[in-house]
Amino acid sequence: MSVAWWMLLAALAAAGTWLARRYALARALLDAPGERRAHEVPTPRGGGIAIVAAMLVASLVLLARAGAAWPVMAAFTAGLVAVAVVGWIDDHRPLSARLRLCVHAGAALGFALALGGTTGQWAWAGMAGLGIVALVNIWNFMDGIDALAASQAALVAAAVGAALPGIAGALAWSLSAACVGFLPFNLPRARIFMGDVGSGALGYVLGALLVMAAMSLPSRSMLWLLPPSAFLVDAGLTLARRVLRGEAWWTAHAQHAYQGWARRVGHGPVTLAYAGWTVAAVAIVWWLREASTGFILASVTAWYTAAAFFWGLLQARNAAASRRT
Repeated sequence: MSVAWWMLLAALAAAGTWLARRYALARALLDAPGERRAHEVPTPRGGGIAIVAAMLVASLVLLARAGAAWPVMAAFTAGLVAVAVVGWIDDHRPLSARLRLCVHAGAALGFALALGGTTGQWAWAGMAGLGIVALVNIWNFMDGIDALAASQAALVAAAVGAALPGIAGALAWSLSAACVGFLPFNLPRARIFMGDVGSGALGYVLGALLVMAAMSLPSRSMLWLLPPSAFLVDAGLTLARRVLRGEAWWTAHAQHAYQGWARRVGHGPVTLAYAGWTVAAVAIVWWLREASTGFILASVTAWYTAAAFFWGLLQARNAAASRRT
């Protein structure tokens, strides 16, 4: 992807976010402060529609150039539209979790079938279907403080873009550009939230990209568990703890490690810390790209063990701070 094309997509996302903010203010489409919210003033939502618009432009251009891979790109684009539409509607009037999950699963299934039918690699196609559904929901769970979800998506997408050639790489760079265009409206304090339309779309695109990256290097595919590790560990362990406690795990909450940490130190330091973790993970991917399978497995295990340790430490400190207040 050329620098000019990347900058054009970033500018499109920035302009779209500005328009989305005006639309949200005119429609009183606002997130009010509350017990499960991390902000203190009513804030417009739905800015992620600009990320979707930029991604759709990129997807359509790449679809026209896809050649034999056009079924995969067509299914990808259709799935992105489906996930974005249900998220956009949910941002306006809440939909049931079951309906949203069905749409997410349908979008993931469509992409998985196209990927399997085109490549013949049905095991990877199955992983794509499951991974997309998981990441759509994880990015939604983790979209709770300023700039966190967009910055993480930009970093992970850039890592995939640097590793993959051709259409998949261009798609990854397009996502990084769209996120960078959105971020000025989320820093240093959010003037608009991306909403479900944005977080769902990010999870969908990243799920597809990470599986394609893993497919490109099957003997070292586990490396691609490293870039999204901050989100996977925080979301996964928090969900597991809620299940073990017998809580209604499917309901909204503010128990993630990043949420408690942000209440203690503010949004900016937490977003920067998570970004630093992800940059380090990407550097390790690059360092291990020629390593043996066994060494990669040991390294990934050690990385996730360290992430789990830090998650537990953060949760303990969050709980201590909560008791003091």
